[in-house]
Amino acid sequence: MEQEANQFLGEENIGKLMRKYSIPCIISLLVGALYNIVDQIFIANASYLGSYGNAANTVVFPLTVITLAVAVMIGDGCCAFVSLSLGRKQSKTAKKSVGNSIIMVIASGLLLCAVYLIFSNQIIAMFGGTVNAETFRHSKEYFFCITLGIPFYMFGQALNPIIRADGSPKFAMASTLAGAIINIILDPVFIFVFKWGMIGAAVATVIGQVVTAVLAIWYIVHMKLVKPEKEDFKIENNICRKTLVLGITSFLSQISLVVSMAAINNMIRKYGARDSVFGLEQYAQIPMAVVGIVMKFFQIVISIVVGMAAGCIPVVGFNMGAGKRSRMKELFTKLLIAEASVGLVALLVVEFFPQQLINIFGAANESAYYTDFAIRAFRIYLCMMVFACVNKACFIFLQAMGKAAESTILSMVREIVLGVGFALLLPLFFELDGVLYSMPLSDILTFVIAVFLIIKTYRQLKNANLPVHPPL
Repeated sequence: MEQEANQFLGEENIGKLMRKYSIPCIISLLVGALYNIVDQIFIANASYLGSYGNAANTVVFPLTVITLAVAVMIGDGCCAFVSLSLGRKQSKTAKKSVGNSIIMVIASGLLLCAVYLIFSNQIIAMFGGTVNAETFRHSKEYFFCITLGIPFYMFGQALNPIIRADGSPKFAMASTLAGAIINIILDPVFIFVFKWGMIGAAVATVIGQVVTAVLAIWYIVHMKLVKPEKEDFKIENNICRKTLVLGITSFLSQISLVVSMAAINNMIRKYGARDSVFGLEQYAQIPMAVVGIVMKFFQIVISIVVGMAAGCIPVVGFNMGAGKRSRMKELFTKLLIAEASVGLVALLVVEFFPQQLINIFGAANESAYYTDFAIRAFRIYLCMMVFACVNKACFIFLQAMGKAAESTILSMVREIVLGVGFALLLPLFFELDGVLYSMPLSDILTFVIAVFLIIKTYRQLKNANLPVHPPL
């Protein structure tokens, strides 16, 4: 019955399927990204917080990404596993993956919450929060409240792709959207009316995350295609391992961002202190605040890019499982073109309208040094976004095909070897600007490797003698 209900994935027009699954996923990811971005916008425009609050938000942001990395590894892995299973008419394994994934995300959420609370000071310092005393104080306030919401945040984020795999992309979108709208409403109330500062921003975020988690729980009880039964919640190591392997690329793409941001934040702190302007106490937080804002804009772009690709995971997985090569090839082509187009539009925005972008994040309340550095950061750091978007599409498509090894290697090379390596190396020669050069150079070199894998994938989809997918 489950397989018959999902047969349209192997028959309906590819473009129509992309729109049906990708648009809700894009909106879901954009809304998820808006939690932190909206916080930063309101924080930046509160005169009593300003760039200190912005810097604190930048410090805490990668710590929330760690929790997101674990959540999407479980959720995206389960989504790919379920889709491949349904394509092969293996509904029992699909249900077990859902049940096991729910247990894994609950356990990991509670564990991370405990670790964050116990080692909060050390963690904040690790991500550059000690740039000055005011930034450290704001970071502690924001981090503590955000940490309390981790189990709810992870649960909602992990269930989102699972809900999509169950054939309900619109509900996945709506559950995330509901939480974000609540956050947007409560942020100005808590920050500007109640004057709760960083605590207010964090409380608004957590309330929104709780709402999304509650809606996800409701959906679990009413799942359509792969509703897990009581025995499916019993942990099976083999099912957990296969689910996590399929989601490892999603984990690495997020966790490597954390490693990269840790390197970048510490290089900013180190070389900013040597700068004639940013070495002064009253301006020390500006580079960290600005780079955080640039990364937030990039996160919006990447949410669209990843949403396009991740939204297609059920389509990719089902057609891979069913061995439909021509549909896979058509989907891959359309996805690459769409991703490159998004990157081009974003590139034009950052190159021609950096002043307008930085104004959204409270530039009017800051010094000219803030604005000048922000414009330079936007134009340099994001100048190779077209390549970055194509690279992301390649990572996720390979993951959805069940090619965890190739996808993982490519992701590791981009984010760890090149992303972190250049962030540490280039400042030795270009000082503070070296941090900005690290991203475009990493994207160029990764694209060269991605082209090789793209050509290889096309050949595989064309050659009927080559295996299409690995066994589950």
